[in-house]
Amino acid sequence: MSDPHCIFCKIIAGEIPAFRVFEDDTTLAFLDVGPLAEGHLLVIPKTHYERLDQMDPDALTKLTGHLPRLGLALMQVTSAQAYNLLQNNGNEAGQVVMHVHFHLIPRKPSDGLGYRWLASSYAEGRGEVIAQEFKATLDSLAP
Repeated sequence: MSDPHCIFCKIIAGEIPAFRVFEDDTTLAFLDVGPLAEGHLLVIPKTHYERLDQMDPDALTKLTGHLPRLGLALMQVTSAQAYNLLQNNGNEAGQVVMHVHFHLIPRKPSDGLGYRWLASSYAEGRGEVIAQEFKATLDSLAP
């Protein structure tokens, strides 16, 4: 299944060139054309899914099973000490290409990339309420 308007589906089909670094029957990893750092990878399923929650669990397992090896290779190729794994779902979360993808971004000391992490806290009793709502909702959703 693919979307003829999706840039990642076009890359999978070979209609748009990409610097491919890994490929099997379900997964493609390639260099991001607009990298945040040299070696920035995108890892995508070959089947078109817009968001992670729409993926078949087996397909997701196959896709994410490649992340540890790709992360190790990323650090060796780029001499990075660490990396970020980023995955956005929906416009409000910063997703630009509506095809599930994971970013592996190499990180080095003082690379200047950074990110916002505006931590807050729950009001007294609110955490318990939300946790119970999650449990009830998860019980109602098929595994």
